[in-house]
Amino acid sequence: MTAMRRIRQAAAAACLLMIGFAAAARSDDAVDRLSVPGPLSFDAKTYRLSWSSHPTANYYKQEYLPAGETSEHYQSMLLLDAIAQGATVEAVVSALVDRLRLRKSTDPIVNFAIFKSPTNGEVIVDFVLSDYTYNKAGSLVEWNAYRYAALKDQGGHSGVLMFGLSRRAYGDDATEFLRRLKAVRPAETDALAKYTLPAVRPHE
Repeated sequence: MTAMRRIRQAAAAACLLMIGFAAAARSDDAVDRLSVPGPLSFDAKTYRLSWSSHPTANYYKQEYLPAGETSEHYQSMLLLDAIAQGATVEAVVSALVDRLRLRKSTDPIVNFAIFKSPTNGEVIVDFVLSDYTYNKAGSLVEWNAYRYAALKDQGGHSGVLMFGLSRRAYGDDATEFLRRLKAVRPAETDALAKYTLPAVRPHE
């Protein structure tokens, strides 16, 4: 597992610990448990289900990648997480922000912004991370925008859905990636906010 995947798992762990669960474990399966088999389309690019995890009874994670990219080395990824019950958008966002603030002490690239919709209560957390020990050979930077929305299951239980966009650059491309990010970040976040969320139905 790369350091950046550990970062993503740490964010997931924050959510799990917040609702009293153990940290998520990696699985190499790509099993659709959210009734969203894909493919998904975003920004004129097609993403197919590439990885999934069901670490607890109420927690589901799925990742989607363009053809030819892998979870360990990609340029863009879509993420879909669902906590079926026992969580709120506010609590999950707070847990993620706490993790980011903690990481900022060791990762000077870390920065984040929070956007809350005044109409539907959805929240987007837009954040940047880096790993300068990537693969013991070079660096990588990662920009993520996580959109959180309330989720209700068929039994009426309240949970949280996260639909996310992740983009990366490696080695010598990292500096240019960060420079360009300043210009494209607002449009990317706006596109994420306007995206029609998948109809998620968690199942075993």
